[in-house]
Amino acid sequence: MKLKPKLKPTQHAVLDYLTVLVFALAPTLLPLSGIATLLSYALAIVHLLVTICTDFPGGRLRWLPLSWHGMIELMVSPVLMVAPWLLGLDRTASVFFVAAGIAIFLVWWVTDYAKTASFCRTRL
Repeated sequence: MKLKPKLKPTQHAVLDYLTVLVFALAPTLLPLSGIATLLSYALAIVHLLVTICTDFPGGRLRWLPLSWHGMIELMVSPVLMVAPWLLGLDRTASVFFVAAGIAIFLVWWVTDYAKTASFCRTRL
């Protein structure tokens, strides 16, 4: 019985770039303002930089080990889930950032970073 589905490196990269797009467009598509807007744009930039630097098929510079990429996702996800209360964000922003934190955690959960890293070494 398979308990944890595994994302392939290319699938993970697509989800990473989709995450960048969501963070970049959220202030325009949702009524985000103030600190929520700044946070969303900052997260788009940081997630793009991490993705571009990661050593996997979606990466361009490939100097950041995939295991570090995974640790960053694991650290960012709970921070996003509590950020609305720490920053005093409104309901819309709170729902957005909590949902983003859960989504990032789920992507981390279903990615097998050890197998993905060995896949990258053999495929690149």
